[in-house]
Amino acid sequence: MRRVVITGMGVVSPVGIDRRRFFESLIESRSGVRAVELPLKDRLKSRLAAQIIDFDPAAHIPKERLSQLDRFSQFAVVAAREAWSEARLPQSGAGAACGVYFGTSIGGAAATEAGYDDLFRKDLPRVRPLTVVNAMPNAAAAHVAMAYGITGPTLTYSVACASSAVAVGEAYRAISAGALDRAIAGGSEAMLVYGLIKGWEALTALATENADAPETSCRPFAQDRSGLVLGEGAAALILEELEQALARGAQPLAEIVGYGISNDAVHLSRPEVDGQTRAMRMALAEAQRHRVELTDIGYVNAHGTATKVGDRVENEALKSIFGDHAARLAVSSTKALHGHMMGAAGAAELIAAVMALEARCVPPTAHLWKRDPECDLDYVPLEARRVPGLRAVMSNSFSFGGTNAVLIATAI
Repeated sequence: MRRVVITGMGVVSPVGIDRRRFFESLIESRSGVRAVELPLKDRLKSRLAAQIIDFDPAAHIPKERLSQLDRFSQFAVVAAREAWSEARLPQSGAGAACGVYFGTSIGGAAATEAGYDDLFRKDLPRVRPLTVVNAMPNAAAAHVAMAYGITGPTLTYSVACASSAVAVGEAYRAISAGALDRAIAGGSEAMLVYGLIKGWEALTALATENADAPETSCRPFAQDRSGLVLGEGAAALILEELEQALARGAQPLAEIVGYGISNDAVHLSRPEVDGQTRAMRMALAEAQRHRVELTDIGYVNAHGTATKVGDRVENEALKSIFGDHAARLAVSSTKALHGHMMGAAGAAELIAAVMALEARCVPPTAHLWKRDPECDLDYVPLEARRVPGLRAVMSNSFSFGGTNAVLIATAI
């Protein structure tokens, strides 16, 4: 197995449109949750979202191309550009030795909704000419490939909120096995449209608004948690084979040493301890081959959606896997601040974990004033924490459909 390192990272999020502002917001507990702004918002019961309000696509993408990119593709291109630039890669001609591995839960939601709106509300006889190519889930990956001349595998993973974690994990596997030398991996999501929010309302999974402080409405692992807050954004990582990265003068940020993936095969939306523990066990077994032991893990970026069942099940799974070491783990959910970015969540949260490794400082679980007694691990409440000896981190992504994806990274 070849060693795989991260040489660049990029983020577009509700709390920062680059990775450094993203991480600073997490460390300082700056919330991106606010009243959503979109047409028909007055018909919504749940009007909170972690929405990116300061994103001007024309500042990043030529105006003549904007009609070709749905919002989720715009996010992907901008996150990919930051990661590519940090890795100091040539701006074109990446070729067949490089791949694109991207995840999304829905794809071009805005384009799809606009088509339905034109047909059924406005009673127009046709939809916009680019509706299909804007809406298709693989559009973001295709735009990233075209931006850098990537002619290797360009793949899209749609595995609900594990999508981008799976994309990163599968890119890692391909490079480790020698199928590729380099990949850009991550995910993008922009599902804050009326129809999809109404769908989430119907699931009764969304957080109840805290009237006194709406920005604190997402409270993972808290006794009074009431559900998730939908978010949007994109995250991208450049993965490379270690020796080739060093040979071209790249500066590795971290090494990926473990990836585990499993399925509960029990229920479409209810998480299971057994499936989560299988994925964590697989990732840890792979990490051991890189001489990283279970006790080396010092921080876990939890899936932590703030749902009643989900947080409790993850707590139980972590205790089952880590045993006595669970009491020494720092665990936090950053979704309290950036919301649930769905198809972008896994990659964004891996970046948060890697940046914690860089800074030797872990982000808190914001708004955790009173922990649920059944969630009895150290969830780093309210304030970031310095962890001087932090060596290895884990990021968990557990999705509807029962897919569980776990990634482990170490300092290098």
